[in-house]
Amino acid sequence: MKRYLYLSITPEALISSMLRPAEFGNYQAVGTKKRTRGQSIFFEIDVEKAGDYVPLEYIEKRCMPHKDGSPKRSVYLSIYRVLETIPLPALKNLYLTTDDGRVLSLSQAEFRPKSHSQLHLYQELCPVTVRVASDLGPKEFIKRVTDTSHHVAVPRLFFADLQLADLANDPVNGLAENLPYANIPHLRDCLIDIHNKENKLTKTVIRYMKGEFLYRTTNHGFFVGDKETMIFYPFPSKEELEEKHYAWWRSAQLLGF
Repeated sequence: MKRYLYLSITPEALISSMLRPAEFGNYQAVGTKKRTRGQSIFFEIDVEKAGDYVPLEYIEKRCMPHKDGSPKRSVYLSIYRVLETIPLPALKNLYLTTDDGRVLSLSQAEFRPKSHSQLHLYQELCPVTVRVASDLGPKEFIKRVTDTSHHVAVPRLFFADLQLADLANDPVNGLAENLPYANIPHLRDCLIDIHNKENKLTKTVIRYMKGEFLYRTTNHGFFVGDKETMIFYPFPSKEELEEKHYAWWRSAQLLGF
């Protein structure tokens, strides 16, 4: 029975499992008896590219089928500073799981902005969960945040860029009625502050993300990397989600209502 290796983001952990990605995501979200619900975001890891950090002998010993022949669902290998340790080339697809266990797979692609936006809103997801307004594009943002020569930095970052609608180019007068964020006036103030100050590159909107990530607020997609490398996972368009991933999209839209 094949063993898989996963880097869980929520919470951060390295996990070995005999479950395939869709099955693993469902298990993480609702368990075996469907008595729990919780969003799950994770990467599949290429074991051959993961390096010496992965304890292969331990996996072979512990990740074994149960006596009844059923697959081992999870063996935790690490729960601390995993994202910064796994080599970026080892990251395979990214999986987004809704709280009722539906799984969407995202593949890597070249980042191509949909349009020119002066301002951006980023939700950091690992290893910190700060929501940040910035006038830096994703590549410049991740390079700055992971530059450890600064006093405030992380060695690697996984984050998403969020929709801003009209506020992306007009934080003063832009319409924001359709944005599903709490405290829009505060968000607008943060964007205006960055827009008006030449040397103000970022501003914290929310210090800590409470609850689960609203998938429907995703703009371009998800980013992971450091000051040298950025990997991009594009989020499907609304039309593609409705046509090809309707069950997942319907479930994702229910969160927060």
